Amino acid sequence: MIERTHLRQIIQRKIEANRVVALIGPRQCGKTTLARAFVSPDSVNYFDLEDPLSLALLDQPMTALQDLTGLVVIDEIQRRPELFPVLRVLADRNPLPARFLILGSASPELLRQSSESLAGRISTLSMSGFSLEEVGSQAQNALWRRGGFPLSFTAPSEETSLEWRKDFVSTFLERDIPQFGFSIPSTSLFRFWSLLAHYHGQVWNAAEAARTLNVSEGTARRYVDLLQDLFMVRLLQPWYANLGKRQVKSPKVYIRDTGLLHVLLGIRTEQELLLHPRSGASWEGFVIEETIKAAVPEEVYFWGTHSGAELNLLMIKDGKKIGVECKRVDAPRLTPSMRAAMQDLELTTLLVIYPGSKHYPLAENIEAVPLSNLTEIIAALKNNQ
Repeated sequence: MIERTHLRQIIQRKIEANRVVALIGPRQCGKTTLARAFVSPDSVNYFDLEDPLSLALLDQPMTALQDLTGLVVIDEIQRRPELFPVLRVLADRNPLPARFLILGSASPELLRQSSESLAGRISTLSMSGFSLEEVGSQAQNALWRRGGFPLSFTAPSEETSLEWRKDFVSTFLERDIPQFGFSIPSTSLFRFWSLLAHYHGQVWNAAEAARTLNVSEGTARRYVDLLQDLFMVRLLQPWYANLGKRQVKSPKVYIRDTGLLHVLLGIRTEQELLLHPRSGASWEGFVIEETIKAAVPEEVYFWGTHSGAELNLLMIKDGKKIGVECKRVDAPRLTPSMRAAMQDLELTTLLVIYPGSKHYPLAENIEAVPLSNLTEIIAALKNNQ
């Protein structure tokens, strides 16, 4: 059992400070397990909207919820969006007899009812699968290979982990997508998702993808937006600076969980991963996701120019710009691209993250950082602000 102590503490603080807390993230990332640490699933205060009994009870939501006290958990809230106006009424009571922890598998953009009905009353916390901080640096390669979904990462064998991820992809396409009200053929979306896996770490070109799949450009954009809203894909937007240089103005696309990326690429073993032509891109995406989890920045971007200068990740944290370069090499060296990023973007710090073991400077405010030390380095940056 991997304890997610830090996440539990954040949820507890949010519950104490807010009338409604939304915990959102992809299916099977551990939201339900965390919620059950606060309210037992046997309690009358726990509603699982995949359970027919809970669904029946919430046919009359005001009757079911108005007399409850303490913390009330509603899991898979996206299945009953009509509950949001009811929660607004219940959250406005004074004195307040109950607070609500709602769990959802879609982004706030897809669950617009929450922002419209609960404006000023709700605090949202996004989560994903296990982070490197949670599993420990000794499990770094396993986390990269299997991804962070708990049942994939903790599977007793590589074969079991692979089968779980294959089943997840099938279930997501055949059951989860229709539950959100989208009538997209599972084979079409699978082909599109697999195409995105081959674009992983590259600039996203919807028109090119549309031609490849023989669909309209609008359809390609709709599919990628849907996968982003359901936490399967990250579109990393470009940062524009007034530099007098031609800059890349299209987003980069990443499959957020590398375990799922490897299934979509047909990678089955560690050896196949290391020899695969997309291995470097996979590791880049892994580092980007782990860095975002560790730093929790306000904004994230990438930066690139048509002359070749590039920065894998630009984070805005507490008003400061922190750059991140991902280098899957034994010993990173200073490059002209790093100098250009420091100067043109006016970075406070540039972290060059690699899979080695030594932390050393490359230039002023440019440091080579082992991925295993990432959490400590991010914490040091926060303390120095």
